[in-house]
Amino acid sequence: MTPLAPRPFGRTLCAMITPFTAAGELDLDAARAHAAALVADGCDGLVLSGTTGESPTTGDAEKTALLRAVRGAVGDGVTLVAGVGSADTQHTVALAREAEDAGADGLLVVTPYYSRPPQAAVEAHFLRVAEASGIPLMLYDIPGRTGTRIEPETLLRLAEHPRVVAVKDCAYDLLGSTKVMARTSLAYYSGCEELNLPLYALGGAGYVSTVANVAPRQMRAPLDAFDAGRTAEAARLNGLTAHLTELMMASGLPGTVTAKALLAAGPVREPLQPAERGATDGLRKAYEELLAATR
Repeated sequence: MTPLAPRPFGRTLCAMITPFTAAGELDLDAARAHAAALVADGCDGLVLSGTTGESPTTGDAEKTALLRAVRGAVGDGVTLVAGVGSADTQHTVALAREAEDAGADGLLVVTPYYSRPPQAAVEAHFLRVAEASGIPLMLYDIPGRTGTRIEPETLLRLAEHPRVVAVKDCAYDLLGSTKVMARTSLAYYSGCEELNLPLYALGGAGYVSTVANVAPRQMRAPLDAFDAGRTAEAARLNGLTAHLTELMMASGLPGTVTAKALLAAGPVREPLQPAERGATDGLRKAYEELLAATR
């Protein structure tokens, strides 16, 4: 079995953390090493400077430096999608052009946040970014963070633009997603680990996963089994990841914090705070249980 949707950015993408030194500076050596390890362990694409990459607290020059460093580490055969979203259309356009110049294969563009623009303004924002560069866009629909949904009807219109090719779906609306997938060629990537397999079974292209920072092989395994026609095995493997996913993504701590706690990948930037010892111990236990169950 194979998904119905195209895969413009690959299938198994990691929403990569941004490592920092103990002093809080960008750690490019650690970023290179982490990116190479993720690719070696089953990720066919990386999303940089997204939510997990702490994009709100990294500067424009840091985003560009990170992209160039990771490109040098993984080569040209691995898809790199650069997060360029902001609350300011002009700033987003500038980030998009910088990312294209730095070697990005695609752009992750989130709905403008805080100002809560109406749908016509949301559509205009994405079209401005699509017209500003020559590389394709993955629209990031995450109303829980932005306060504004990309409504299905808006997505149907945006799909007509040749550079709007994908959606990172965190809207928790499988009916709406199914409707758009049925009527467009947009590639749907799950942005919520608990929906990776369900969305894939409905015709999704794959996922963009925070948990893949620590368990790339385990997150990929259910999709591999599904593609091979072993649907019961896919469900079993997906179930094995549920406890770690819950602790990393639904325990009250941001995924950035939990991923860095497991990886010991340096600090997070304020206003985020590191995980406390009790939370880290629980994460470590769930992670070791997953490794033991999938050896």
